[in-house]
Amino acid sequence: MTETVAPDVEFASIETAPAGTKPVDMADLPVQLARSPAGPAEARARYFNSGNAFNIKMPPVPGRVFTSEAARALAPDAPTGFIACDQAGAMASPFPATTPLMLARYATITPGERLACNLAATGSVWFVIAGTGETRIGESCAGAEILRWGPGDVMLLPGLALTHAAESRAVLWCVSNEPQLAHDSSRPPAAPVAPVHYPAAEIERQLAVIAAAGTNAATSGLALIFSSEGLEAARNILPTLTLSLNTLPPGTHQRAHRHNSAAVTLAVAGEHCFSAVDGARCDWTPWATLVTPPGAPHSHHNEGGSRARFLIVQDGGLHYHARTMGFAFLE
Repeated sequence: MTETVAPDVEFASIETAPAGTKPVDMADLPVQLARSPAGPAEARARYFNSGNAFNIKMPPVPGRVFTSEAARALAPDAPTGFIACDQAGAMASPFPATTPLMLARYATITPGERLACNLAATGSVWFVIAGTGETRIGESCAGAEILRWGPGDVMLLPGLALTHAAESRAVLWCVSNEPQLAHDSSRPPAAPVAPVHYPAAEIERQLAVIAAAGTNAATSGLALIFSSEGLEAARNILPTLTLSLNTLPPGTHQRAHRHNSAAVTLAVAGEHCFSAVDGARCDWTPWATLVTPPGAPHSHHNEGGSRARFLIVQDGGLHYHARTMGFAFLE
């Protein structure tokens, strides 16, 4: 069958290299623009190819232990405010970020003072390192929900106006998905997540339940996973974030493994503990924040005499949803 072409259709001519010269490799071509755009919408178009658009090279996520930030937050004279664990410069990120999709901070509150925040996030995970106080969720006094907290408590808070007030000097640790929303130029959802409070006493009870249960060869460790009524089916704490409190008996280690999610870890308890991340030893210090890059082989080690605890936030919900978690033991 002979194909015909409508006479009013024009095809752009293919530009070829002069005879005897080597054509430009596709990978070396700069971004291409429309030759004769008919309007603003066509002028905004940009064209790449299979040589210069695949396997984009970006700075890796650094494996790091944030110790000075923890020390500043724990200093008795630290003023009320936030101390970010920011790796934006190393990752060429245009916004603050600990990993590409997560931002960790320490929050310090002087007794009698308040710390107001309105994070551009789907939600945020908070752990109370020290102190007592309360958090008011919402700006209106009549409609506000108030959570009273103390050391060891975990809270899931929505991306709304929040006010933390301290009765005694308080230090909290917070992880949010602000970089995720900033990357997508998104705003927090119109229907925010409901606040959830996980008191320290209930966390201890839940750990005892787990300790009394058996394990099998596929169990990755003795860990408590936090979720909520709204995300019970997904077993996540936020649609894209997971939260676990891992424990490690003295003289043991969590065997080496990898996963495609990045991890931000708070060293909660344990002496003579360290993590091996991509071949590098990362010693724990009290309340330090550890970054495990996505895909990096890693293991956790307890050479002390007491059980270690570490709180881990991952962008695991995103990878579970995309079917890309890629968890595997390496030993």
